[in-house]
Parts: sequence; structure tokens; C-alpha cells
Amino acid sequence: MPNSTPDLTKQAPRSARVRLGGYAILPRMLDKGRAELAGKNGEYHYACPMDMRLMEFLGLDPAPLKEQLATGKGDGEILTWILASRKNQHSDIEIAAWSAYQNHRVPTDPDSRAFFNELHSKAAPQREDIASWFDLLDVDDFVSFGGKA
Repeated sequence: MPNSTPDLTKQAPRSARVRLGGYAILPRMLDKGRAELAGKNGEYHYACPMDMRLMEFLGLDPAPLKEQLATGKGDGEILTWILASRKNQHSDIEIAAWSAYQNHRVPTDPDSRAFFNELHSKAAPQREDIASWFDLLDVDDFVSFGGKA
């Protein structure tokens, strides 16, 4: 594995807000995949439900992507592979709209809201600005590595 493999037992993956090729979630997913391959994923999981939203949008299976990560390719090389391998073609505007929606996505059913509220109350109970899933991920990552919310 290349030296750029993150150790997710010591630091969080990139925020789900960070984009690669316009895609939200992708850099975070790549960090988790690389860390998992190196046995340094800690509490993070590659191909979690959030990652699978991206995979469904792209029309990709996460297993072949993980195989590409195992070859040591960088983000740019992985993006080139994704663009050549995805089943679902989208315009730049569609990608931007999808990523913007993900950035603001909130829990929409009672079970998801209960799960969200439970995590929110553990990570940052005094924070009133935690509304979206990405907000929750960011604050949870921060708190998990010693930050105070």
C-alpha cells in the first residue's frame, strides 16, 4: 500500500463533503477502502450504506473499486477508472445536483431520525446546528479523535 494510506485508528477519513470529480462521499470512501486494505480502518467501514448511495448513483460494485485501490492507485487514477467503469453516465450538472443533495440530506423516516438523534446526543448534545447526515459525520469524526463539540 502507498504511504498515503490513512490510519483511521489515528485520524478520521476526509469529510463526506470533500469532492473528487464532483462526487461528494468519494474521497471519504477511498480513505476507508485504503485503510481497510491496510487493516487500519478502526471503526470505519468501506461500502457502508452512505458509500453504497454513491455506488448506486455511479452504477458500480464496490468490490472491483476496492481491487483498484489495492493496486496503490492515487485518487486521480481511481477517478479515471471510475469514469471508465461506471454504468450510469451523468452530466456535470447532475453530479453537482446529486452531491449537493447528499450534502443536505437529512433523516426522513422515524427509525433514521431516532438513530440520528441518538448519535447526535452522544457526539454533540449542545450543538443545535447539526441537521444533516454530513453535519453529524463531521462532528462525530471530530469528537472521536479528541475534539470537543
